[in-house]
Amino acid sequence: MPDPVRMAHSQLDQLPDRDPEETAEWRASLDAVTEAAGPRRTAYLMRRALEHVQEHIQEPGLAPLETDYVNTIPTSAEPEYPGDAALEARITAWNRWNAAAMVTRGSKLGLGGHIATFASAAWLYETGFQHFFRGKDGLATGADSGDQLYIQGHASPGIYARAFLEGRLTQDQLDRFRQEAGGGPGAGLPSYPHPRRLPWMWEFPTVSMGLGPLSAIYQARFNRYLEHRGIKDTSGSRVWAFLGDGEMDEPESTAALALAGREGLDNLTFVINCNLQRLDGPVRPNFKIVQELEAQFRAAGWNVVKSLWGQAWDELFAQDTDGALVRRLRATPDAQFQTYATRDAAYLRDHFFGADPALTRMSQGLSDAKLLELFRASRAGHEPRKVYAAYQAAVEHKGAPTVVLVQTVKGYTLGAGFESRNANHQMKKLTGQEFRAMRDLLDLPIPDSALADGPVPYWHPGENSPEVRYLRERRAALGGPAPARKVFPKPLPMPADKAFDALKKGSGTQEIATTMAFVRLVKDLMRDKETGRRWVPVVPDEARTFGMESLFPSAGLYSPVGQTYDPVDRDQLLYYKEAKDGQILNEGITEAGSLADFTAAATSYATHGEPMIPFYIFYSMFGWQRTADQFWALADQLGRGFVIGATAGRTTMTGEGLQHADGHSHLIASTNPAAISYDPAFAYEVAVIVKEGLRRMYGPTATSPAGEDVFYYLTVYNETKVQPPMPEGVEEGILRGLYRFKEAASAAADAPRLQLLASGTAIHWILEAQELLARDWGVAADVWSAPSWTELRRDALECDAARLDGEDRVPYVTRALAGAPGPVVAVSDWMRAVPDQIAPWVEQDWVSIGTDGFGLSDTREAARRHFGVDPQSIVVQALAALARRGEVKQETVKEAKERYGL
Repeated sequence: MPDPVRMAHSQLDQLPDRDPEETAEWRASLDAVTEAAGPRRTAYLMRRALEHVQEHIQEPGLAPLETDYVNTIPTSAEPEYPGDAALEARITAWNRWNAAAMVTRGSKLGLGGHIATFASAAWLYETGFQHFFRGKDGLATGADSGDQLYIQGHASPGIYARAFLEGRLTQDQLDRFRQEAGGGPGAGLPSYPHPRRLPWMWEFPTVSMGLGPLSAIYQARFNRYLEHRGIKDTSGSRVWAFLGDGEMDEPESTAALALAGREGLDNLTFVINCNLQRLDGPVRPNFKIVQELEAQFRAAGWNVVKSLWGQAWDELFAQDTDGALVRRLRATPDAQFQTYATRDAAYLRDHFFGADPALTRMSQGLSDAKLLELFRASRAGHEPRKVYAAYQAAVEHKGAPTVVLVQTVKGYTLGAGFESRNANHQMKKLTGQEFRAMRDLLDLPIPDSALADGPVPYWHPGENSPEVRYLRERRAALGGPAPARKVFPKPLPMPADKAFDALKKGSGTQEIATTMAFVRLVKDLMRDKETGRRWVPVVPDEARTFGMESLFPSAGLYSPVGQTYDPVDRDQLLYYKEAKDGQILNEGITEAGSLADFTAAATSYATHGEPMIPFYIFYSMFGWQRTADQFWALADQLGRGFVIGATAGRTTMTGEGLQHADGHSHLIASTNPAAISYDPAFAYEVAVIVKEGLRRMYGPTATSPAGEDVFYYLTVYNETKVQPPMPEGVEEGILRGLYRFKEAASAAADAPRLQLLASGTAIHWILEAQELLARDWGVAADVWSAPSWTELRRDALECDAARLDGEDRVPYVTRALAGAPGPVVAVSDWMRAVPDQIAPWVEQDWVSIGTDGFGLSDTREAARRHFGVDPQSIVVQALAALARRGEVKQETVKEAKERYGL
């Protein structure tokens, strides 16, 4: 009978076998083991052999993607726990109590909060705070940045509770959990980690699920970037990201795993709390999330440490001589395991142990109490020694990032009503009876009288208690409190005017696009002796599309391994140059990754005490529309830098069509309070805006010695035009958002008058319309450039608010247009809602013209005619506005349409 193994095709068939006889002997040996001891013994021996190869020969590609559903580190291999276990247990108990009390007290007002997440993860955090997380005290001298902690958002009550025990928060502040109105940042405690709301404590916003793991990877990478470029030694900094197993379903959570593995970011540790529950049910009801995540991370090149079972399971594993227990654990789906955590001993004996005769025999020696301990409590994530062993393995591993997959019980110590319940995400408070049970379980010295009436009390062991002294000593040894955000002002000097002046002079007879003008400006600024090396260009892809190839040889593209190949264009002047100290972050086709990169650079002034000047350039359609959530997180994290929406506008991208044609990013950007948005028409406007942005963000300014917590959004175009020199006295108008660029030519005294406003490339349409109106219809029109509709609106809103307080403030747009005759016609390559932002504060009759609807593929001229924004269509709209006022005849409008073929 033919050997089925021999008949099967193998990838190895295409590789020469230098000793077929030896290979046959190995296979025969395995067959003999299978016949004598069974296939499980054969599999065991093969896995032992693979382990040996990995450890001693280090041949890549042999590691299995999944291992058994047991701890990676055996109990016998765990290091001694270095802390005072009893004191740390009491500290953790106080944190559990105060976290639950804070949320319960707040829930009396209907504010909500989350209890179960921290209850499951308390030891994951406490072990880190006591022994691993390095603080920020070194930032004061610029020597050490400490660690970066990405705290799981729903666990924030426990972090607040620990800060209360430490003395960093007061009881009054705990009582203002989720009560922030009526005061500035820090007046109340935000629901989740929000740096903008509590800037001395939180570094990273994490509760928009998926953004935390993505940001953590790029933060770890940026730490390496700073070190490789010689800006700061970050070798001592580690990024810790605490995540939920349900959160890993978000596509952003796993989007950059391969990057971290490829670049060997061993300064990064993910801790995934596998309590097997997402918000409203099991994460993988019919499968096993731990096994799935292990395979996913291993495939991406990560070191995986599984920490699943507590010490109570050791006795059972020691009895599992034929692997029945390991097989049963692996075969049990997660939802069933959650059920086991809530059922009685009889159910466990029948349903779990009754599935295999070997397990039945094993269970006969176990008491009911032991069975309940196994399934309700004994998880590795609730035992500090297990957690410590996993963290120690992570920090000692070199050459790859580490993920710790740690199993816990959601709602642990909160009682049977919370533990492993699908609904615990919606459970916001404990009853008095549940608090008493929790007190007894945690062995806290809280008398019954304190729980008799009124709200459940917070409890503190005292400033001089052993717990508080121990806690503070440990944090002092690790470099100060954590989490913490510290900013030590380090203003950057303003670059010399030479680079800005070059754009202000105009382009002469040369036609250049505003995209190229911006790139030229930044290229010159990157040569500045003081600040040039602090620029961080970030490009998702197509740097050449934006004319940035001139930066390649001089600045280089960052790669942690340098350039290991001979580039195909090496013989060209502008060849593709990668370098370990490269300045450009060229991320490939990932806007999400690029913005995570930008965020790390934009917050380096706080994270590392090193202000960097990032600019992130992208197809404008694929910026705000695709990653608006990340821009919101950037604002929350108080990031600073320049965001550049290139090839902007709905009609400027010739031939690209619907999904490339951006006519709305400014509308989305206007919703972000930290985004200062501009749509410059000319190169000199770009120069003025960038210079002001550097001044405001990298300070000092009158309002902040450390600069302002804003970022700039500029849209630039790929349409080449002659760039005029800057007129005198327009700087204020550029920055405020509106100035008169070109007055109407002399006209008859009784000539109809109107005002044409435009931003971006639309300025050229209204300049032609100005000529057509004068030449064909005797209408005098002034042309205004409106670099920022959004800033005009924000100023007007501030003035409205001030007037309610009795101040006599008139919006800038109203003052600028005061007395300007005729109606106002506003034009842009954006949907009409963008210029319509200022309509309420324009006293003249208002008309807006824009590109509402989907984009389309065609020439610029055809697309503009389609949307009615070409010069001829603008003329018709202007005449119609005058006709409504009775200043031209209605027939004139019809005549104009016929003349221009509309």
